[in-house]
Amino acid sequence: MMPLTFAQAGEENIIKKIGGTPEVKKHLADLGFVVGGSVTVVNTLGGNMIVNVKDSRVAIDKQMANKIMV
Repeated sequence: MMPLTFAQAGEENIIKKIGGTPEVKKHLADLGFVVGGSVTVVNTLGGNMIVNVKDSRVAIDKQMANKIMV
């Protein structure tokens, strides 16, 4: 298990755990980041990430990406 920030661009990963406060977990769940779901890193720009999750592209910062374990 590793944070999403260590995932390679283009490879599909399965979300194993989501950390953070209940508010952060709810926000990530609303964006589509749920345990068991798949996430693919599209690009990394200056620490921020663009990812594909549930057929949508979402931009998240490094701090949020570190809370998503794959």
